[in-house]
Amino acid sequence: MSDTSGKQLLHLVFGGELESIDSIDFKDLSKLDIVGIFPNYATAHAAWKSKAQATVDNAEMRYFVVHLHRLLDPQQS
Repeated sequence: MSDTSGKQLLHLVFGGELESIDSIDFKDLSKLDIVGIFPNYATAHAAWKSKAQATVDNAEMRYFVVHLHRLLDPQQS
C-alpha cells in the first residue's frame, strides 16, 4: 500500500476489550489486537471500520486509530 500523495502519514490501528464502556482502560493488555500500521488515514479508517463492525456484538470492545505521524513529527501536524 502506498499513499497517492507521495507522503506517508503513518497510522496505527489497534483495539481490545475495555474494563467498562465509560473508560479507555483495557482489561488485559496482553490481549490487545494490533491490526497494523497504515500509510494514510483512509486505509487505517477502512481497517478500523472492518474490525469495529466485526466486534459490534461486544459493547466493551473498542478499536482506535492513532496518528503516528503526529507523534513522530509534532512540528508538522
